[in-house]
Amino acid sequence: MPVLSRADTSVIGRWWWTVDRWTLLAVAMLIGFGYVMMLAASPAVAERIGQARDVFILKQIVFLAVAGLIVVGVSLLSPRGVRRVALGGCALALALTALTLVAGVQIKGATRWIALPGMSLQPSEFLKPCFAVAAAWLIAEGKRTKGFPGATIACGVFVLIALLLKSQPDIGMLAVVTGVFFVQLFVGGLNIVVTGILAALMGGAGVSAYFLFAHVQSRVQRFLHPDVGDNYQVNRALEAFGSGGLLGRGPGEGHVKDVLPDAHADFVFAVAGEEFGLILCLIILAVFAFIVLRGLLRLLGENDMFVVLGATGLVTSFGLQAFVNMASALHLIPTKGMTLPFISYGGSSAMAVAFGIGLLLALTRRRMPGEPA
Repeated sequence: MPVLSRADTSVIGRWWWTVDRWTLLAVAMLIGFGYVMMLAASPAVAERIGQARDVFILKQIVFLAVAGLIVVGVSLLSPRGVRRVALGGCALALALTALTLVAGVQIKGATRWIALPGMSLQPSEFLKPCFAVAAAWLIAEGKRTKGFPGATIACGVFVLIALLLKSQPDIGMLAVVTGVFFVQLFVGGLNIVVTGILAALMGGAGVSAYFLFAHVQSRVQRFLHPDVGDNYQVNRALEAFGSGGLLGRGPGEGHVKDVLPDAHADFVFAVAGEEFGLILCLIILAVFAFIVLRGLLRLLGENDMFVVLGATGLVTSFGLQAFVNMASALHLIPTKGMTLPFISYGGSSAMAVAFGIGLLLALTRRRMPGEPA
């Protein structure tokens, strides 16, 4: 591949010299970890459910390849293109999320998926990045245009999303979307008194979820009282981390993938800890932290409120998803079925996260003279 010159004015040339190449490298590392972990974890899971050993690996190869293309393709957009794609995507994702309530596939008591050939699509995964950017534009436009109720509209859309996610139910996803929206409102200059009121309302909503949803209450009780109830998956995950030690038992030598039904998805971090040890787990954690901090640092000196709020929401969503997965596996928080970005198995997750990272890279690109805003 020829080296691109700074004088290259083609679309790819301008993109290469303006995009955050360090974040691109970090994303490539996560995709590489994803391939390695599918090779380590998925064959045992596939055999246990009567599938061919390579079924998850072959699917994930396609999913991650498409995810890589999505990252690059979406990152070519201008901020105006980001806004248009996100607004359209938010409307479509809202419609599809509502569709899951009447024509969705029920898995483990929740109707969050739409059946497609070869995979199940979870529309709410795409709703996260799209709403983060849509809310950013609404809030920023409300500050820019006198009389435009941007923040009020954003709150109305959030309430609609909350009702849909509660009905599925997907309380974990709702918690992430709520956290992201709250951060955006705060960064957008929310009054400190209102901030306190909203924080209290979020706490009250959490308490209400505990009493209204049996599965939420069960998970919280099992977290607070590990000796009560079924903590089989968490206990096996903690044993895996202990067994792996500093350097791990070695590729293919782990046992947790043989006993956990979600070893290739929700508990893939435990497989990494057992087979590759603490060092690789810390490297994975460092890569996630790097992407989040790098995204925030790119905003220093940025004057466009839309870009600031959009990028803040996207990195917050990305970081929260990674935190929830790893913290659940380590029993630091109540368990929540949420994938580890680019590493866990899942087509919807990989593509939605890639879409969000592409939007982030597009918003944080350095603009060249004459390039559309």
